Amino acid sequence: MENTTWKHTNIQAFWQNVSSREHVVQIYENERVILDSLEGFAGTGFLSGNSVVIIASDEHIDALGLRLRMHGFDLEQMRKTGEYVTRDVESSLAAFLRNDLPDERLFMKFANDLLSQAKNHSLHVRAFGEMVSELMKRGNVEATKRLEELWNKVCEKENICLFCAYPEANFANGNHVHVDHICSLHTKRIGGWAKPSTEIFYRDAGE
Repeated sequence: MENTTWKHTNIQAFWQNVSSREHVVQIYENERVILDSLEGFAGTGFLSGNSVVIIASDEHIDALGLRLRMHGFDLEQMRKTGEYVTRDVESSLAAFLRNDLPDERLFMKFANDLLSQAKNHSLHVRAFGEMVSELMKRGNVEATKRLEELWNKVCEKENICLFCAYPEANFANGNHVHVDHICSLHTKRIGGWAKPSTEIFYRDAGE
């Protein structure tokens, strides 16, 4: 980590102040790091009156749910109102991938359906997705970049904050050459190394 290139703040302050239309990325080194980030992202969203959409693996959805319930959030009730919306990665990708690439029309329908459900509770929505991570894990770099670009269109049109994350392992075996381009498709990057769960390091993604 190069401390001189990263800004540092409290994780709750970061997620509370992140603006709509931000597209944040994290390349993380282990499971604790991503779950700490997700806990701050979702929990701060709820406290700010936002609806929160999580598109992730079943394992991450379950682990995040345990953390959020420990803070007293009634996730079952929040799902009924659209305040908390979850979808698993595999079925989500199946909804819009055609010939191993995102179909823009199908993706926009998928995204609009999710956001419409969330907006039943609040017009302020923040969403986390790791579908891009799954595509990169499969070695489908073209589809990964295309999906990030489509998410940028959604951020602009729907005025939402979006958070994406990739494990460092996705960029092994030659895929490290794609890190800079992936980050350039975002507005901010947050640090992905182990640190106290209350802290966050961040910088503009192009830096």
